[in-house]
Order: sequence, then structure tokens, then C-alpha cells
Amino acid sequence: MKFSIKYSAYAAAMALPTIMAWEETCRPFPEIYASGTELCQKMFSDSFLVVDDTEPGYTMWFFDTDKNPNDQVTLDIFGQQPVEECGLQYFHKDEPTPEDDGMKECQPWKQRSCCNSSTVASMEKLKESYGEEYHWDRCGPMTPACERFFVYEACFYECEPSAGLFRKYNDSQSHLEDFNTWQMHKMPIKKSFCDSWFDACKTDLFCGDGDFFSCAARYQANNPEDELKKEKDTNKILAITLGVIGSLAFVFCLFSFFLVHRERTGKPVFVGEGGNAVA
Repeated sequence: MKFSIKYSAYAAAMALPTIMAWEETCRPFPEIYASGTELCQKMFSDSFLVVDDTEPGYTMWFFDTDKNPNDQVTLDIFGQQPVEECGLQYFHKDEPTPEDDGMKECQPWKQRSCCNSSTVASMEKLKESYGEEYHWDRCGPMTPACERFFVYEACFYECEPSAGLFRKYNDSQSHLEDFNTWQMHKMPIKKSFCDSWFDACKTDLFCGDGDFFSCAARYQANNPEDELKKEKDTNKILAITLGVIGSLAFVFCLFSFFLVHRERTGKPVFVGEGGNAVA
């Protein structure tokens, strides 16, 4: 896909500081993902499976706080009423309960949520909770429309009770090396939602091959703070070494001046046999 010269200049200027630091893999969304379907299915390592809007599929955002449309999807797929336990476990509750008026950023789930309002208090809180490696804007500031979809996904993951039905590993698999209680696997998401996400981010940048987890792993392996610390330590050692060499050179110069002065005044420091100065 071709981009205008104006956009290319803007994107390069926006991403330059980060790319120069370590994210040389930052690219526009359309160069990483071919469609909204690929974006949703690739970004979170098969956590989601995109389905046509005519099929039962969940949505990551809704506006009626009194009626979560995902409850009906769960009924359609599993033939059961809304779940009574929060299957995912990280910052999650044990069971979905109402939240107070502090539930602002993820308000759609206020009446029935697997997250505490303190966990999702703000967009910054959602972005910061899992460490720098999971910042969605490491390739530079995002457009508000694009960033909003990352907030939608974060709220959905933290708060949606039905998400636990798609936990990658169940408790009987605890013997497996990769076992965890937080990872999702192929939760069906409506295609229209993913298409809207892709459209909102067409002029934004993301890292690597578009997989959030591989980007995080790469960040941990190339943490700019670690590199900066190494550089500072190297500079400190170099400064100390140069300081010592400079001090020794200064002392040597003073001593040479002292020897020359004594020689010129007829009082040489080093005197050989017969009282002659040593050359």
C-alpha cells in the first residue's frame, strides 16, 4: 500500500526517537496486517478468532451498562447463562461482581465485572499494569481513535466474565511447562469490530511482526534502560581511567619541571660519582 509523502514524513518524525533507540521494526499497521481479521488474530497470539457477524461472536465494547451483549453470545455458544466465575486469573476477581462509581474507564462492565475499578482506573493504568514491554505506544504517540481500541481490548480482557471460558489451559493441565491461568485462546470476536480497529489504526505504527508478545520479548532482550545503564557504566569507567591517566601525566610534568629547575640552579637531584649530575 502506498502512502503520501506527507504521511511518510509525519510517521518518520513521530517514530524516529523510538526507532533510533531500539524499535527499528516499527511499521505502519497496513504493512504488518493485511486486514482487521489478521490484526485481531495475530496481535495477541491466537487469543482471538474472528468470526462473521452472522455467527455468535463477542464484542470488546458496548454502551448499555445494564445489558452486556456478550452474555447472549455465551448462551448461544455454550447454552448456559452468564458465567459465575472469573476463569482468567492475574489481576482478576474470583467471581464477577458490581463495581462502584470509580469504574470510569471500563464503565460498560460496571454492573458485572471480573476487574476491580482500581485495576482499570484510567487509560494510563491499563497501559502501565504489565510493564513497559506491554506499552502499546512504544512506536510513538498513537492517534486517539487507534489508542481507544487498545483500551477497549484491555478493558475486555480485565473485565469480561466470558473471557475465562476461553482460557488456554485448564486446571488439569497444570503439569505442562507453559501452563498459566491468564492466557486466552481463540475467543470468537465479531469481524466488524476488528475491521473498525484496523481502519482506526491505518496511519499508526506498531512493532515487529505485529505480535504483542514477541514485541514484549524483544523489548526485554533489548531494554533501552539496560543499554543506557551499560553505556553510563562504560562512560564512568572511561572517565575514571582518563582521570587517572591525566593525574599521572600532571604529576610527571611537575616532577620533570622540578628536575629541570634543580638542574638549572646547580642543584641536580641525581648526582653521580665525583659530584657530576647524572644525565
